[in-house]
Amino acid sequence: MRNLKIVIPALILAAGFLFSSTASYGKADYTKATKKACVFCHVDPQKAPKELKEPGKYYEQHKTLDGYKEAR
Repeated sequence: MRNLKIVIPALILAAGFLFSSTASYGKADYTKATKKACVFCHVDPQKAPKELKEPGKYYEQHKTLDGYKEAR
């Protein structure tokens, strides 16, 4: 019974961490390498992280933004 006082809160805490973490498709290294915010390449990084704007599609193909020119 004494072990349950420790085990149950630990399980609840672990479950909370697992359910509150979100899948991440981009990496912080990308923002450091490109010096651009997430929203530069992604339509909505929180709600639709896989939906890319034109710069994101370019980066996906070339692994760099060098040579990318924004349409005006």
